[in-house]
Formats: sequence, structure tokens, C-alpha cells
Amino acid sequence: MADTIIEPDNEAAPDSDGGQVQTTAQILEDLEAFETPQASSTEELMSTFGGAISTKLRAAFARGDIMLAAGVVAILVILILPMPKWLLDISLAFSLMFSVLVLMTVIFMDKPLDFNSFPTILLIATMIRLALNLASTRLILSDGHQGTDAAGQVIEAFGGFIMGGNFVIGIIVFGILVIVNFIVITKGSTRIAEVAARFTLDAMPGKQMAIDADLSSGLINESQARNRRTELEDESSFFGAMDGAAKFVRGDAIAGILIVAINIIGGIIIGVVQKDMAFPAALDTFTRLTVGDGLVTQIPALIVSTAAGMLVTKGGVSGSMDKAIFGQLSRKPKSLGMVSFLLLAIAILPGIPALPFLLLAAAIGAIAFFNHRKETISKPDGPSDSELEAGKPVAQEEPLSQVLKIDFIRLELGYGLLALINDGPEGQRLTDQIKALRRQMAVEMGFVMPAVRIQDNMQLPANNYVLRVKEIEAGAGDLRPNMLLVMDPRGEEISLSGEATNEPTFGLPAMWIDSQAREEAMFRGYTVVDAPTVITTHLTEIIKDNMSELLSFSETQKLLDDLDEDHQKLISDMVPSQITVGGIQRTLQNLLEERVSIRDLPTILEGISEACTQTRNISQITEHVRMRLARQISDSNTDTDGVINLITLSPEWEQEFAESVVGSGDERQLSMAPTKLQDFILAVKQVFERQALTGELPVLLTSPNIRPFVRSIVERFRPSTVVISQNEVHSRAKIKTVEQI
Repeated sequence: MADTIIEPDNEAAPDSDGGQVQTTAQILEDLEAFETPQASSTEELMSTFGGAISTKLRAAFARGDIMLAAGVVAILVILILPMPKWLLDISLAFSLMFSVLVLMTVIFMDKPLDFNSFPTILLIATMIRLALNLASTRLILSDGHQGTDAAGQVIEAFGGFIMGGNFVIGIIVFGILVIVNFIVITKGSTRIAEVAARFTLDAMPGKQMAIDADLSSGLINESQARNRRTELEDESSFFGAMDGAAKFVRGDAIAGILIVAINIIGGIIIGVVQKDMAFPAALDTFTRLTVGDGLVTQIPALIVSTAAGMLVTKGGVSGSMDKAIFGQLSRKPKSLGMVSFLLLAIAILPGIPALPFLLLAAAIGAIAFFNHRKETISKPDGPSDSELEAGKPVAQEEPLSQVLKIDFIRLELGYGLLALINDGPEGQRLTDQIKALRRQMAVEMGFVMPAVRIQDNMQLPANNYVLRVKEIEAGAGDLRPNMLLVMDPRGEEISLSGEATNEPTFGLPAMWIDSQAREEAMFRGYTVVDAPTVITTHLTEIIKDNMSELLSFSETQKLLDDLDEDHQKLISDMVPSQITVGGIQRTLQNLLEERVSIRDLPTILEGISEACTQTRNISQITEHVRMRLARQISDSNTDTDGVINLITLSPEWEQEFAESVVGSGDERQLSMAPTKLQDFILAVKQVFERQALTGELPVLLTSPNIRPFVRSIVERFRPSTVVISQNEVHSRAKIKTVEQI
């Protein structure tokens, strides 16, 4: 035999067939390459493989959805495939454990919504018991002739222990359990669930109205209102689901009775006819198995039914079940004392065993004594003896701080308009419109509108409302909640049938019509609004007229604090060295008084800072800020064509006003003869009335020095007229002079 030659360079030598022959070094290299770096032996390979499997199993167990799906599939498999006895024993034990777990969870929870998955759990528990009933029925009918252990040791133990060796006792015990479960617990809990679901649904509109009213009045914020609405929806869904889930328990009890009857009759027929058993033996064997099976499934059913009954009867009681029961039963020491006295009286009756009643009387009496003592110690100072003798209730005095608080904005409704808070026409709720108004005011004017308190006022007529600003009546109106308000924008007479009235906001002629006439009114070009919109429009104008009063010091401070960090340096340089927060508040109030938006607060602050280097007079500071807001003021007064229509003062009136301004610096004021003022007022009225007939809404243009004084006169008889100075007209604005005063 020729020796294999190992080449020094470990190259393969050619074989006789012209191929390559592997050398020993190459074979070793191939073996090393074949070995995995994780496992160099069989044990390590098995360990690695087992670790990978355990990792996959842990990942699967960590996924609750996969485990639930696997459990439901297992229940369906039990309905189809036979189950061995040992697996049936484990499953029955699991069913009993699961039922006890549900009951303990119900006992220790604080409120029903904490266990809102109970309807789903109840369905799963019912499916488990029915599947196990079917599996045990298959074993009983197929192997029952072999003895009482044909369906597993759990059923045999229940049948032997509870029945006491006598199947008649077992039938009676099973019948009592079914009666208690089906007639007492299940029927009662089903009825309570039905009533709770109906009353919960009926109470939802009122609860929603209460949430909206609290939100509108500022008692809660948006987040709290959202949480309360979510809780209300969860409560409605829960009790609705419990109403249906109670039927599972009832159906489970009926199915248990039918399964027991089928198993006994079917087992006797199979045992006597097919297995050649004697009738007494078949009756005894299959009855023991069937009743044992019924007991081992009805006891968990009874436990779950009890849990369902405790859950729906807990109602609005908060706290765990022991606090709800023992805390209320032992709350009244007088009741406990009467019970103790009654037990003592029973104990001294002839023929009655005294020891049990004496022990209970002593225990209840001790609890009553300690509760009475605890109540006496913790009871606060009560009313005087004279008040107790007179039988007068002691009224708790409201703190003075609460009495002194006033509502910035309050809407009082007659009882006929309360439905607008919950559901207005076509679902337009008044509270939703007020919330939208607050957002609109913030966007348009930069003004955070205070919360609106909505309350009923039984002293008002049914369809009347009153708007109050700082407790002072600012507007009122009379509505028809189920009708529509129609106005003609052309000012002509409305040719529809209805109730003639005046629109409460501007006093324009209007008419209340039936809601079914909406399409006809809109076809004729009329303006159609519903009752909530009338209130919201009126509220909008009231707020715009009183924005300067509603902007408080604290709200001004909040506006400053909410600015970006980039502008905080400007505020720190201004306050308090140049101007106080109160001065900024007064400047903003002056702007809002003429309906100038303060949303561009950084520009306003820059204007205040510039003006403070020249003067401390708030009026002059305001005029300088208005000049900085020229672009905004010009844009807000342009018409649809992008033009500012102006009415100017004649040179004579300009000179008259300039000469009538007396004083200097911060002491400047207007001193004009009353006859001249009357002539000016008459001239302004005539000019603006002529423009109103043409459909124009021009602004009054004056020189910068006299603008505040002209505005102070015009606002007394035309508060909505805009008065601007020449410095407030932006350089790129298109202007058109329509008339001169």
C-alpha cells in the first residue's frame, strides 16, 4: 500500500482520476469550519437548542393576546375532540380556581368600573364550563359502565364526598344548588342589571348637561371634562354589557339542568341496552357520575353568579366590599344595641340554648358600645340646647370669601330654555357654541374670554334670558327654543307667517317661524338662526363691548407669562423700571375698548417700551402703540375690495379741536364750547347716516394729536364707529375718501 504524501504547502495532490485528494490538514480545516462557534459538543448543541425554544416560549407567554387566542382555541378543541381523564381533572380544577379568582376580584375592587372586563370574563367562564360539561359527558356515556372513576378523580371525589355514598342525597343537593343559582341569584342579578342599564342610559343626558355646565362655568377644565365624559361612556357601556352578560349565567344554569337529565337518561339506556348492566347498577353508577359532574360544574357557576350579583348590586357605593357592607351595617350604634337586646331576650326564653345567643349578644353589644363612644369623641361641637329643643336645623354659614366672589360673565336662563344646554335644535348645544366663541375671541382679539357661568333663574319668564357682566345686567332677550329667528338683511318686511319680534342683540325687526319653514326662508334670502345662536351672538357683542373691563390684572400677568422665552427679556427690561403690569393692563384695555386686537402682544410691548422713554401718560402710550399696529388696524378696516373708506374732518374742525385742547403733557384735555360740540355731533350723525343708506361702513380719519378727543365724543353716540389717525394708515394701504365732515 502506498503511503500518502503530505505536501509541505498543504496543497491537494492529484489522484489517479485527475481529481484532487484532500490532505489531512484540509480535512481538519473542514471539520473546524463545520463546527458552530456556539456549540462544540452534543451537550452544548442541545443546550443552545433548548435555550432558543425556552426563549420563544417566554416570548409567547409574554404576549397576552396570543395566550388568550390559544385558550379560546383550546376550548373549541374540547368541544370537538375527546379529553383524557387526567386532563379533565386539571381543567375542572382550573375552572374552580378561575371562578374563585373572579369572586375575590369583585370583593376587593373599589367600584364596578374597575372590573369593566367582567362581561367578557363571564362569557369565557361560561364557555369553559360548557366545554368541560361536554367533555365529561363524552367520558360518562362512553366509559361510565367501568365504574365511578370513568370521568376522572375530581368528579368521583365530588360525587362521593358531597353525596355521602347516596346518589339521592346528591340529586337533592344538586337540585338545591340549581334552584339557588337559577331562581335566586341569577334572576335577581339579571333584573338589577336590566334596571341599572336602563337608568344609566336615561341619566346620561342629565349627566352630560352637568359636565358641560361645570365646564362652561369654569369649575372644571377641558381635561377633567373629557375624563368625566369618558367615565360616563364607560359606565353606560359596562351596564349595557352586564345586561346582556347576565343572560350567559341564566343560560348556563338551564344548560346544567338539561345536561344532567340527558346524562342520566342516556347513561341508563347505554348501560342497560348496550353494556348489559343491571338497571339498579346502571342507575346508581350513571347517577353518581352525572351528579358529581353537575356539582363540580355548578359550584363554579354559583360562584361566578354570586360575583355577578355582587358586582351589579354594588351600584354607586365606593370602596371595597367590606367597607361597603360592614362600614354601613355598623354605622348606627342604636341598631346594634337593639340587636344585642333582642338576642339577650331570646337567650332567656325557656327551651332555647342560651350560650350561642349570649355570645352573639355580648359581641354585638361591645361593637355598639365602642362605635357609640367613637362617635361621641369625634363629633364636632353641636348646636346649643335651645336649638335642639326647638328642633331647628343648624345652618352652616357660607364663608365670606365665597359671598364676595362675583361672576365676570353669567348667563341666566328661564326654565323653558334649559333644554338648550343639553341639546339645542339639530344638536347645536349652547355650551358647544360658547366654547367655540371663547376660541374665536382668542384668535380674533387675543383676548382670553372668562368662563361663562350658566344657571337657571326661576324668577325669569320661561323663555327669557339675561346676560350679566360682573353681576350687572348687560343684555336680555326672549326666545322660542323650538323655532327659528328670521331677519331680512335688506331691511324689508318679512313675508312669512310667524311671530313678529325684535332681534335682541341689535334690535332689528325679526320674526319667529316654524323650523319646517327653514328652506323657504333661506330661498327668499333671509338670515335664519336658531335660539342658541341668538344667545351666542348677543353674548359676543356684550363681551366685545366690555372686553376692557373683563381684562383683569391677573389675566394680563398670565398673558405676559405665556409669551415665549425670546420676549421675556423685553418684559424684564420694562417691568417695573419703565412701566408696571397695571400700566400694561390699562394700555391693553384702551386697545380693546376700541376693538383693536391684542394678539400681537410682542409688537404692543415694543411700542410701550418705545413710548415709555418719552412719556408715562397711558393715553399717549396707547396712541404710540396704535401707530405700531398700523398694518393690523388698516387691514381690519378694509372692505371686500381691499380699500379703506374714509370720512375726514374738514380743516375747520381740525383747527377747532386743536385749539380746544388745553394743558400740556399729561394734563391735556378737551375744552370745547357746548354749542360747538352739538354742531359736531349733528354733523357726524348726518354724514354716517348718509353712508349707511349706501351700505358703506367708513372710518373717521383725524390728525394724531386730536384722535383721542374725537373718539371720546363719537363713542358716546356711535360706539361702533372706528376713529383712526393718519399715523395708523399703513403706507401700502389703499384708501378712498368718501365724504368730509
